[in-house]
Amino acid sequence: MRARFTGFLVGAVLLAAAHQGMAATDHSEFVKGPFKTGPEVTRVCLECHEKQAADFMKTTHWTWKGSPNLVQGMEKSSGEFGKANMINAFCTSVQGGPNGIVHEFCTKCHAGYGWANNDFDFSDKTRVDCLVCHAQKGNYGKNSAGEVDQKAIAKGSMNLDDAARNVGLPTRRNCGLCHFYGGGGDAVKNAGLDSTMEKPKKQQDVHMGSKESGGQDMTCQACHKTKDHRIAGASSMLAHYDARVACDDCHSGAKAPHQKSRNGAILNRHIATVACQTCHIPAFAKAQATKTMWKWSDVGKDIKPEEEFDKETFAKHKGTFKWEMNVKPVYAWSNGKVERYMVGDKIKDPSKPVYMIRPIGDIRDKSAKIYPYKYYTGDQPMDAKHKYFLIFQTYKALWSDYQWEKAIVQGANGSGLPYSGKYQFVNTISYIAAQHEVAPKEEALTCGDCHLGGERLDWKALGYAGDPVKVGGRFEKVAKAAAKKK
Repeated sequence: MRARFTGFLVGAVLLAAAHQGMAATDHSEFVKGPFKTGPEVTRVCLECHEKQAADFMKTTHWTWKGSPNLVQGMEKSSGEFGKANMINAFCTSVQGGPNGIVHEFCTKCHAGYGWANNDFDFSDKTRVDCLVCHAQKGNYGKNSAGEVDQKAIAKGSMNLDDAARNVGLPTRRNCGLCHFYGGGGDAVKNAGLDSTMEKPKKQQDVHMGSKESGGQDMTCQACHKTKDHRIAGASSMLAHYDARVACDDCHSGAKAPHQKSRNGAILNRHIATVACQTCHIPAFAKAQATKTMWKWSDVGKDIKPEEEFDKETFAKHKGTFKWEMNVKPVYAWSNGKVERYMVGDKIKDPSKPVYMIRPIGDIRDKSAKIYPYKYYTGDQPMDAKHKYFLIFQTYKALWSDYQWEKAIVQGANGSGLPYSGKYQFVNTISYIAAQHEVAPKEEALTCGDCHLGGERLDWKALGYAGDPVKVGGRFEKVAKAAAKKK
């Protein structure tokens, strides 16, 4: 009876504290341990936070898929798509191999415990990993299949009890445990998101830069608003979003941009055509280089790598890479939708690069604006007969023995896509939205960067007859006539 009453009292205190904000709640008074596994911790969390776990299990961070409302032409699809069943130009897919064995490696970044194959129980609340987002101490880390890193515990470099007792609102480190390392390593995938963003200076990012450097030290969720564990944000690399994040969520009304600028009226006329990010992210990968090319076709070769920005340019199990630092973005129109290569899509002309991801929009689309992107290239194996990209087994296959034929055959076993017995490599292109590393206003693009001889924007590639200063903006008659001829 006493134990039951104590549990009730603890629950009542925590629930009351939850209304005041988790950050103010000292959980060390209620969470004792000792703990050996992640699910043991989650069982304690569930005593007070069962609703939060149920809410989380409805999100794409748990299911790794959702309605494809971001993909042009798929908005009304009844299917769900995401990391669980899509293909990309980095580590490609989690579907390869018998019974989804690749999950064992890829789900190190899943906010759950034990997703090692196709048999994972998504209805089991004890499999929810609360700590990956909320642990503030203990040097919390995960290993294969998203399980707690037992080797780190044994070495003393991680303390699971400390992690469980010291929880709070997510920090940049919590989010970065996965998002800084997307694509298989630090700074590989995203434009402007890497481990240096855990503690950046204002010069690198005005929003997340430290207070000491003049920045605002904002957390990720300051922009990526969260409701019932659904996190706002639309990654250009995925198919689903719950809510959008926009600069004018904050920068509007009394905080509208350019109010103190002597050229404010001119700058504000650009807003209908030019996204904020275009001028305010003049470069990304400022503190370390990002991967801009990945050739899978070089797997298994004996190539002597040349060093680029202290990064490997070749790995026998992954192929050849190119890295760049202080990258100037490429620019393209976007109306908020993307064109996306989906598993099984037929490739019409293998002699031309396939767009894995690219934004939808052009100069005639009134809802489109010019945005900055990381331009990422590579190649992948295509079935020579069926003309679709093959899903191959990386983990415990290609990455170990470098045998493409075996990796493709075993990959087909997991994906269900038939393999004809012949494959060829096809080049790919991906446009990855640059949304982070917002520069101080003093470093934003100026008129001369783009106009009257400035070479930042390729006006003709964007559909203009020339520099809009000379030929007129896209909403003016002269520019409209030129656009119609395209």
